[in-house]
Amino acid sequence: MQYSISQPDLRNLVVGVNTSVPLTNNTYVTAVNFDNAASTPPFFSVMQEINDFAPWYSSVHRGTGYKSILSTQVYESGRQVIKDFVKADQDKDVVIYTKNTTESINMLAYLLCENDKNQVVLSTWMEHLANDLPWRDKFTVDYVEIDTYGRLRLDDLENKLQKYSGRVKLVTVTGASNITGYLNPIHEIAKIVHKHGAKVLIDGAQLVPHIAVDMKPFDSPEHIDYLVFSAHKMYAPFGMGVLIGPQEFFAQREPVYKGGGDVKLVTHQSIYWEEPPAKDEAGSPNVIGVAALTAAIKTLQSIGLERIEAYENDLTGYAMDRLRYLPDIEIYTHSQVEKRKVGIIPFNIKGVYHELTAKILSGEDGIAVRHGLFCAHPYAGRLLNLTPEELDYSANNPDTQFPGLVRASFGLYNNSSEVDRFIIALQKIIANKSHYIMKYSGNT
Repeated sequence: MQYSISQPDLRNLVVGVNTSVPLTNNTYVTAVNFDNAASTPPFFSVMQEINDFAPWYSSVHRGTGYKSILSTQVYESGRQVIKDFVKADQDKDVVIYTKNTTESINMLAYLLCENDKNQVVLSTWMEHLANDLPWRDKFTVDYVEIDTYGRLRLDDLENKLQKYSGRVKLVTVTGASNITGYLNPIHEIAKIVHKHGAKVLIDGAQLVPHIAVDMKPFDSPEHIDYLVFSAHKMYAPFGMGVLIGPQEFFAQREPVYKGGGDVKLVTHQSIYWEEPPAKDEAGSPNVIGVAALTAAIKTLQSIGLERIEAYENDLTGYAMDRLRYLPDIEIYTHSQVEKRKVGIIPFNIKGVYHELTAKILSGEDGIAVRHGLFCAHPYAGRLLNLTPEELDYSANNPDTQFPGLVRASFGLYNNSSEVDRFIIALQKIIANKSHYIMKYSGNT
């Protein structure tokens, strides 16, 4: 397959792409960051926005000084930018600022909870722990199955909705897996869920930075009821997350966090809450984080999400084509490059512990990847064909090597030259396993 993946203008948008890092031999090399699924570096536009806004930073809401008024405008206008970005309903949806996706999901879990364990939340086998653990102590939780490739089984979603008919409070699904990069058909899922009278939450942390998202109108069967995502995965790593959902729902619930900013008036006898979203944003708000996220969204829009998806898909296809012909490489995502997915490749080198592979890539070639179970332990265990008992054994026996994978994940600024360096580095490891294992095993 031929790839056209030279996009230097995209690379020039991102801070730190030419930073030199030290190797174990005391030389320096330009770093390669293939750990974008964890967090991305900032756009230059984001840093410029922060620097431009910093002299005007002040308190938000109720301040009468010019800077306070300006800061409030920046904070509130960001909601409109976010709504436009994901096509949320202008009147019925509300944008609530949080610290990250994890806080967004935890907040929603508390707000939905009615202390009735008869109510069911359907999660899936491929979820990040942030979209699993918050539900466990509040609802009966069941998990939609995956197939032999690790892809979500929509037939099992339908079966479980029928099994728990009338009891399902929410179906909560990742838009894109943080291990395999698989894209879930969120609108098809929404149609199935709504047919059974339930609501759907999409964890957009790995989806929103890479693929255009449309929440669809409220009267559409494909409507996304709740959407969450994080700024630190979309080139604005300054402590912002987003929870989007129906204003009417949030208006009916007491806030999770209580304090200054979310009330109209308080006496020792009474509390008069603000309307959403202020009601759910107690405390001093992260105005800088909003300014950063807004700038990042505008930059992503100026590039075009369709262009970003096409470019990252080509780059991932190029990497997959080269990786799967290397000896001793085990890939844990479907190898068909025409399958729609985000730019994530999980793999291992036979005979080399995943942590060692990551350390060798960094120490010998300045290439950053991630290793482990990626906060999606049940899913990673399935991909590795490990039983729950085997995972339990690893957790309870510290002398046992903890299972895991290596993950390479791409951003819009990565390029084919970096992939070529990555492949050459892997070839060196494969050809010299014993040498590198001896050199690095003392550091695990």
